[in-house]
Amino acid sequence: MPFVHIRFAGAPRSIEETRQMQAEVTALMATCLGKRADLTAVLIEAAPESAWSVGAAPVDPAAHLEATITAGTNSAEEKARFVEQAHALLAAGTAGELPLATYVVVREVDAESWGYGGRTQAARRAGA
Repeated sequence: MPFVHIRFAGAPRSIEETRQMQAEVTALMATCLGKRADLTAVLIEAAPESAWSVGAAPVDPAAHLEATITAGTNSAEEKARFVEQAHALLAAGTAGELPLATYVVVREVDAESWGYGGRTQAARRAGA
C-alpha cells in the first residue's frame, strides 16, 4: 500500500500528463519494488515556480518524488533501482533539465505506524 507524492515546479501539467505520470510511477512501484498497483496511491502537486530553489537560486523546472512504503519490505538494491528509474521518469516528465539536486526519497514506515482501510500493515500481516 505505497503512497507516492510528486511535486513539480515549472510549466503546468495537463490532466493527460498528470494521468500518464501517475500510471508510470504506479508501474514503477510494481516492477521495482513489487508493490500492488491496485493499492498504490499517487498524488501529484504543482508548486509555484517562485517557491523552489536549489543553493538559494531559483530553479525551473524542479521536481521531488517521495514514496512511502512499509519498512523492511525491499532490499537496498530494489530501492536503488527505484531511485534511479524514478529520477529518469521525473526527468522525462519535465520540459527542461532538472537541477542536480532533484531528490527521490523512499521513506520506510514501521508496519505498526501506518495502514489503510482502518487497519495497520502489522494487523494485516498478523491476519487480524
